[in-house]
Amino acid sequence: MAYYNPEPKYEHGDQLKVGILLANLGTPDAPTASALRPYLRQFLSDTRVVEIPRAIWWFILNCIILVVRPKKSAEKYAQVWLKEGSPLLVHAKKQTLLLRGFLGQKIKSPFAVELGMSYGNPSIQSAIDKLRAQHCDRILVFPLYPQYAASSTASALDAVWRVLLKTRNVPAIRTIRHYHDHPAYIAALAESVNEHWRINGGKPNKLVMSFHGLPKFHLLKGDPYHCECHKTARLLAESLSLTKDEYTVAFQSRFGKQEWLKPYLASTLEELGKAKTKRIDVICPGFSSDCLETLEEIAMEGKEIFTHAGGGEYHYIAALNENEAWIHAMTAIALENLQGWVSPEWNSEQAKKNAEMTHLRAKAIVS
Repeated sequence: MAYYNPEPKYEHGDQLKVGILLANLGTPDAPTASALRPYLRQFLSDTRVVEIPRAIWWFILNCIILVVRPKKSAEKYAQVWLKEGSPLLVHAKKQTLLLRGFLGQKIKSPFAVELGMSYGNPSIQSAIDKLRAQHCDRILVFPLYPQYAASSTASALDAVWRVLLKTRNVPAIRTIRHYHDHPAYIAALAESVNEHWRINGGKPNKLVMSFHGLPKFHLLKGDPYHCECHKTARLLAESLSLTKDEYTVAFQSRFGKQEWLKPYLASTLEELGKAKTKRIDVICPGFSSDCLETLEEIAMEGKEIFTHAGGGEYHYIAALNENEAWIHAMTAIALENLQGWVSPEWNSEQAKKNAEMTHLRAKAIVS
């Protein structure tokens, strides 16, 4: 059995391209228990995601979680599933298509954009295979996580390295670590919030900025995620001219009994409800696309917690999804990291002549 995967077909003179790999978390193929089981197994088997001794975790995962959770998760996915498929995948595909078009307006040299998921389909492997089949000898890995975390950004990079370990002709690789404080990203968030306020009658009593939670020990062992979330929140608040009393930061999706990053979103919403807050808006700045976590946990469960505790109006502000300002921001972030690899001055005719000369030289050497 060959150690390396087969190389894509290539002939001297084929036009080389730059590839952009958009990487996101992933999603099951369908809102069913049978589809959730392999997805959850792959996701929760990642040591970046769950840092528990493997023997102990194997028993918990296979004998408890994968027995109970697939059915419950499938029921939640069914509430947010779209006709076109999983919300995260639908939005990510649109982002891929739009980024391809926006970049095409900025650069003339050949490039390709593909989408890959750390877990589920389309996989990181399939995305890299597509890029290499298009003769991409340089690839920019663009994880769609604004704030770096070992359990998200690093897990996506791990998936890339695993593919390259089985690759004979490894392409040049650049990676985007984070963009939590990038001006274009903050501006896209602010524009989204302001548009929501314009439609819904102005500012709420409190803007809640909720980020995905992590176990507290990740922070204590050196993960910068917590700090980057707070910087994003501060910059967004400044862009919106909010005082410290007009917004708060919280962390969602706690799992298990260990201490996670605080304050917990559920507790925050309950406190705001008990205080009879007339209106709150909740935004999740760490998500580039709406998904189960934002549409079910935040938009539905969060509202139930807040209103049940005595709160008034509750609004969820949608993720950036395919908002034009966000695609412009993606374009700006990509171009900054593609410097020296792409050009707005590329000449197709000259490139064609160079390719023909390369082909003739190669043919002469072989003969």
